Amino acid sequence: MCGIFGIVTRSGREEVEGILDRAVGALAHRGPDDAGRQVFRDERSGMTVGLGHRRLSIVDLSAAGHQPMVDQSTGNSIVYNGEVFNFRQLRQEMETAGHRFKSETDTEVILKSFGAQGIEAITPWRGMFAFGIWEQAVGRLSLVRDRLGIKPLYYFEGADFFIFGSEIRALLASGLVPRRLSRVGVESFLSYGSVEDPLTIIEGIYAVLPGHRLEYRDGRVESRPYWEIRVDDRPKEDIPKEELVPKEELVNEIASLTREAVRLRTVADVPISLFLSGGIDSSAILSLLRQEGSSDIRTFSVNFREAEYNEQAYAELAARRYGTVHTSVMLTEVEVMAKIPAALRSLDQPSIDGINTWVVSEATAAAGLKVALSGLGGDEGFLGYRYFRTIARDEKLRKMVSQVPEGLRAVASAAIRATSTGAAATKLSELLRSGSIDLPTVKLRRKLFTDRQRDELIRSAHDPGRSLEDERARQCHAAWRARQMENCLNGDSINQASALELGGYLPNTLLRDTDVMSMAHGLEVRVPLLDHLLIERLLRIDGRIKLGHGLREVQKWLLVRAAGDLPAEIVERRKRGFEIPFALWFRGALRSRIEESLRAPGLERVLNREAIQGVWSDFLAGRTTWSRVWALFVLSNWIETHLDERDYQGETT
Repeated sequence: MCGIFGIVTRSGREEVEGILDRAVGALAHRGPDDAGRQVFRDERSGMTVGLGHRRLSIVDLSAAGHQPMVDQSTGNSIVYNGEVFNFRQLRQEMETAGHRFKSETDTEVILKSFGAQGIEAITPWRGMFAFGIWEQAVGRLSLVRDRLGIKPLYYFEGADFFIFGSEIRALLASGLVPRRLSRVGVESFLSYGSVEDPLTIIEGIYAVLPGHRLEYRDGRVESRPYWEIRVDDRPKEDIPKEELVPKEELVNEIASLTREAVRLRTVADVPISLFLSGGIDSSAILSLLRQEGSSDIRTFSVNFREAEYNEQAYAELAARRYGTVHTSVMLTEVEVMAKIPAALRSLDQPSIDGINTWVVSEATAAAGLKVALSGLGGDEGFLGYRYFRTIARDEKLRKMVSQVPEGLRAVASAAIRATSTGAAATKLSELLRSGSIDLPTVKLRRKLFTDRQRDELIRSAHDPGRSLEDERARQCHAAWRARQMENCLNGDSINQASALELGGYLPNTLLRDTDVMSMAHGLEVRVPLLDHLLIERLLRIDGRIKLGHGLREVQKWLLVRAAGDLPAEIVERRKRGFEIPFALWFRGALRSRIEESLRAPGLERVLNREAIQGVWSDFLAGRTTWSRVWALFVLSNWIETHLDERDYQGETT
């Protein structure tokens, strides 16, 4: 795992070298083992090209893995972050075709195969990757991001330059990007607790989309997908229930794909560890690691002294069952307070998630490890979230509510609240008031603030209004969201929700936060349950089968069967997400820090003071969740860390 940066510009070599030094220096935490840079003049276009790299050595620890790497046969240069786990098989095929290699790295395989086949080379790749390749023969920069957005990649286009990098911080450190908050990015963060791709929190910086190749050539930018999340087969609603009972061949196929996905992610020249929560996902991976012959496995978990939040017993049960050396990090309120400043500084963009990953990554790296496996993706692919069981009903309810004339929705909502009780009535009332009734139910569930609440917050005396860049950002975001919806329209409602989570909440929050929080400690995190072949197959199975129709209700039963021998206590426990006891701590030792951040001048330049205090008052009165307070706290701290007073007026620093 590494950090990458690149620039194409009309500036001279000396200036480019200074830019590279600043930007790559900001990525030092991503690659403590090596650093490299390359600067050259492209005679065809008259542009100066600079590539920079920080290396975390995982495969081929020798100097042969140094980057930027140049293919002498084509003149192409690459900076690469990630792992293609089946690279040795690909290399053998290329050697048979006459290619020769100087290293044992996957970097060289990627460089040579892309040079020979272009984007078609990616088809057999199994892994996670983000890279930039300068193609010398045609004077073109190609940026490529993995299919599911596991690895980040950002870019910024100036009047006479183009830059890209693994983190927004590197682009800001270049000194070329105005440090202006993106209004659209702030809206997205308040809506979902993270900024949705391709938006970012900084105006003008965009994310390369998952499964896309972005080309920069002759001053023009073009992005095209090479792979997309798709749900193609709509099951017939009148299928007899007895036909929804899964066949053994399907179970065996999913078990084989899952086992192979785990085995591939043990490829490394350093020891492998595992984040072990004691839930089904991580426990299944641990079981499969053992079945594949992995030994001396180190496992790590985060726990809290508050009984309601402590899952230590389940993690230790799994560790004993499979014979691992287990480390349980027990956190107190005081200890979390001490870690929060460093953890928040590690966030490349504001997010309401990620603190848990920062803590467990810190413990794993402190034990001398460079690679950890994680169960991320299990809930989205194997339908672990409880709402999947009611999503079909909820979608019908949403569509029914959408027929109510807009002017009557507030009145109807108030009437329902006044006359009805129960979960269904509450849900209907909230839908009527949401302002987002046209969004799929799964997107509504991910809403942090409603549109009305968000607009109240973002209304500020310092509001500069909408810029041309705002409009461009809105159009880019709307086009991507429409494309995602188009790709899953033909699926059943369960698979639609799964696809939207795999293309939304997962890359925008979980994967992004996992990347930055683990790389803050020089740790690579691999996610076997997001192998693209496994995901493709899961999305072709009727959603009702994946939920276990006709079976005794078992969460993620296909994954349970793939593992084969999970303890009953883990399989049958009630699912709960990992949650830090912030609801308790905000009223305790963290209260003064929260209140100070909510009054910070930086936050008040972006959001409305009265609306901010209203959120805090509602939390103290039990009328809203801790996550909304945490979102404002995180945004305040991010602004304080990365911006200064001039930035709100649109000036560069």
